Parts: sequence; C-alpha cells; structure tokens
Amino acid sequence: MIELTKQDFDITSDEDEIRVDGICRELLREFHGYLLERGTPPLEAGSLAHGADYYLRDFLVACLRDNLLDERPGKVRRFAATWYIISTLEPNGEELVGYLKGVREFYRFLYALGGISALCLQQAELECGDMPYYEERIESFLAITGDGYSTWAKECPLKDRG
Repeated sequence: MIELTKQDFDITSDEDEIRVDGICRELLREFHGYLLERGTPPLEAGSLAHGADYYLRDFLVACLRDNLLDERPGKVRRFAATWYIISTLEPNGEELVGYLKGVREFYRFLYALGGISALCLQQAELECGDMPYYEERIESFLAITGDGYSTWAKECPLKDRG
C-alpha cells in the first residue's frame, strides 16, 4: 500500500510533475485493486478508475499542478464546471456523471487510506453531486455568443483565487 505524504505531491517543476504523475499512476492501480477487493465488478472498477485518472492526472497534476492532498475546497467544482467543459469537444452531463462517480470513489479511497480528512471527503462528495449546476454550465457554455466567454469563465474560474 502506497504511503500518502502531502509533500510527495508538491509540484514546483517539470521534474516534480513527472514524479507526481508516477505516484498517481501507482495510487490509481491501488485504487482499482481496492475497488475489486470490495466486490466492484471489473468493468465498473475500470470505469471508476478511469474517471479518477482523468481528474487526477489530466486536471490536478498536468493542468493545475496542484497537490492532491491539499484540502482546499473547489477542486472538483472547477474540474466539472469549467475544465471538463472547455477541454471536451462535446461536453455532456452523462459523460461528466461517469467521471464524477470515479472522483467521488477516489476521494473515499483517499479517506480510507488516511490521506484526507472527513471534512475534505464531505466537500468532495458535495461537489461531485452538483449535477444540476454542471449541466447548466454546459448549456450556458454551448450557448455562448460573441464575447460571452469571459463572463461565463468568471463564474467558476479555473484557477483557485486563494
């Protein structure tokens, strides 16, 4: 079992990003095994791990260079309400729900490992469940005309202000 140390997920250079990506790959393999051990059917376990992988490696590590174990709220919200939408050719709620199921289960896994607090888990679960908001964001993004993007983006900025 991988040991979770917050400092191991700090990213300050390209080398750190590569190192953290490797740690995340190993953590995702353990997550997949954990799901299988708990009786999750293999196809579902793979789907959940894929959703977590997309969030973790593509968004948190590669895009934001953010520390997985930093418990600031809003990460999942920025992923679902902004990054997923602007990074996907045809964003849709059904696909996003699949990703968010994986993200939710991954945060539960992190909690079971002692990597995050109950409060962080609760916040992540709330953010994973806010589909009406995310569907509205997708619809409003697809309806943007003219110079409307900047107004749309300001509602849920990709980067954390804090």
